Amino acid sequence: MRKPTIIIGKKQIIMSCLTLMLATAVYINYITAPDIKNDKNTVEVAEMGETVNYGETEFVNADLSKGTADETETASADYFAQARLDKMSNRDEAVQTLQTIIGGGDLTEDEMVVNAIDAVEVSKLIESEGTIESLVKAQGFEDCVAYLDGESAKIVIKTEGLDKAQAASVKDIILSETDVSAENIRIFEVK
Repeated sequence: MRKPTIIIGKKQIIMSCLTLMLATAVYINYITAPDIKNDKNTVEVAEMGETVNYGETEFVNADLSKGTADETETASADYFAQARLDKMSNRDEAVQTLQTIIGGGDLTEDEMVVNAIDAVEVSKLIESEGTIESLVKAQGFEDCVAYLDGESAKIVIKTEGLDKAQAASVKDIILSETDVSAENIRIFEVK
């Protein structure tokens, strides 16, 4: 009787590495997502006396309800919870699709490399979103959700009022974490 042989090829090694990288990115995003109330290393741009101009700042206010303060608080908390769930489900679908494509049968090495690069980009975006959210919360904002797609950045911040120094600080965080140009950054305010 002949012994079974296990052959490990390039495809299996690449798939294993990509799966490990995606799992690591999701884990890092999960770990960095909790609220950070105070970060002593964070200094606002306005406190340093520097003038930072990223172009025209556009504020977008979302009037969630005309009810009482408790209703508004509940509505905004529900918004952020739902936004996080939607974002995670969309990312999970993208990861699942990439894993299916990578694990699919007859792919050339060029197609495998392109798929691997796409998988790495998705994991970098997930990690950057988590980092941006944590750093914005460290600036003293109660809650935020970041959306990155590689070409633009949208961030929704829970605040009672956002001044130009705070907007410049948020844009500075996004610019330090991504390759998005300043004119493709949108900041939305939710009360």
